[in-house]
Amino acid sequence: MSGAGMTGGDDPLQRAIWRLRSRGCWADAAALLAPHGADAGAAVQRTALLVERCLFTGGGWAEAEDALRTAEAVAAADDERGAAACERGQLAYAATVLGVRDRADEARAALGRAAALLSPDSPTRPLLDFRRGLVAEHLADSPQAARPAYRRAHAGAAAHGDTLLLSFTWRHLAGLALRDGELAEARHGFAESLRIREELGFLVGTAPALAALAEAEPEPEATRLRAEARRLFHLLGGIPTWLADHLTAPAA
Repeated sequence: MSGAGMTGGDDPLQRAIWRLRSRGCWADAAALLAPHGADAGAAVQRTALLVERCLFTGGGWAEAEDALRTAEAVAAADDERGAAACERGQLAYAATVLGVRDRADEARAALGRAAALLSPDSPTRPLLDFRRGLVAEHLADSPQAARPAYRRAHAGAAAHGDTLLLSFTWRHLAGLALRDGELAEARHGFAESLRIREELGFLVGTAPALAALAEAEPEPEATRLRAEARRLFHLLGGIPTWLADHLTAPAA
């Protein structure tokens, strides 16, 4: 879930990648990077797009694995190898959390390898911290370990200007706050996540942000937010697939 390719700035290729990625067209976005496969940065970005597709759709595992092996093969510097290891950890995490195959040990090992390889000021380190938080929260069921990881990721994303990653750290910190019954803090974090995604035009991530905010809002606002999330979910063809179970209103 990196910010690689985010909005694209002045780079026409990155702008095109962002437009496709933000609408859930990960395969098309990755195809734009195929001619640059010998470049380690492009290989990692292509892998990240295909890994994100796996997490959002539950499919495309073989293509992501192929892209990952290419990224690992062309990586030369430690930061490049660390970035590739970070993607391996995310792919293993996605397979585990979606119930495809238990790869929790592989996820932990890959993220640990990434931590050893990445320099302290690497722009990939905030993403690594965020993913270690995901593993702690969702695979180890340890919110007390996830919170400091998310906070490090949040501070690092702000320092590196990775606005999209901030939308994820806001949301997951808010989720922990909601878990602890801190409704005002949760509402603020979810609202910030939604605001960022709407401002960036990250359409494929807007429905989950709406649904998350609905969990912290009273009625009738919660129902309105879920209805908007449901509309976007269907507009995008039912992605992210895991969101379907979260779009039904809770029983009174």
